[in-house]
Amino acid sequence: MTTSRIRQTLRDLGAIRDDDVTLFRAQTRDREVPVYRDSRSGVIFIDDYYVGDDEYVTGEYRGALIPTYEDAVDTERRVAAFRDVYYGRSVLDFGCGEGNFLRAVAPGATSVTGIELQDSYRNRLNADGIACYAGLDEVPEDLDAVFMFHVLEHLPEPLETLARIRALLAPKSGRLVVEVPHARDLLLSTLQNEAFTSFTLWSQHLVLHTRDSLDRLLRAAGFRVESIMGVQRYGLPNHLTWLSEGKPGGHRGPLAPMETPALHHAYASALSGLDANDTLVAVAVATS
Repeated sequence: MTTSRIRQTLRDLGAIRDDDVTLFRAQTRDREVPVYRDSRSGVIFIDDYYVGDDEYVTGEYRGALIPTYEDAVDTERRVAAFRDVYYGRSVLDFGCGEGNFLRAVAPGATSVTGIELQDSYRNRLNADGIACYAGLDEVPEDLDAVFMFHVLEHLPEPLETLARIRALLAPKSGRLVVEVPHARDLLLSTLQNEAFTSFTLWSQHLVLHTRDSLDRLLRAAGFRVESIMGVQRYGLPNHLTWLSEGKPGGHRGPLAPMETPALHHAYASALSGLDANDTLVAVAVATS
């Protein structure tokens, strides 16, 4: 089985130091795999472990293939936020899942392509006329834009994969958008909510990045980082439910009606001021 080189990669980047690394949790929510944290940088990671491609190929961990509320909200946000990146351009979604983003941006892009290990998703996209492959080897070069939504944290060799993606992008103009979970998430880092921590640490998530570690990784792979911003996927009702009941789903529960656009924006902005959003989004340009 392939193992992860996350610790060595983070160490080589200067994102962690061995003297600062301590055991954060003895296991993840699904496996007896230890999780570590750098007390100085805040980066959280799993050392020398990878679930293996087979888990992603079958997709059994996903459960029923039913579109979710979260899928719809995330897709709507991404389509609105990155129009200038995909419109009139050739697009690759690396780890595209069932292809919601590709389907949404296809009318405005010159071409759309997916990379997806899960057989059922990939076969369905190809049947619907959207080219989707299991690896990067078949993807044409000189792409204008590559998107990676909550994929980078799953990769056992992230630097190598990013370098391969950079080689596919148009030199000095091709752009990469990366969305990852944030190690400084309010519930995880600031409030240290035990129920949330136990739930969110997952064996498939090999690293939870900070702004600094994500920036270092992208620059080491040959990108110029334009921006790294905090995004809040889950709002105040979700957080209140974690704090009061110790469980997820508050954004779909009795408190959901209070989640107006104005409240969500205000809460997300407040968390940005604390650098405590649940998600980081980086936009970077291929340097060569």
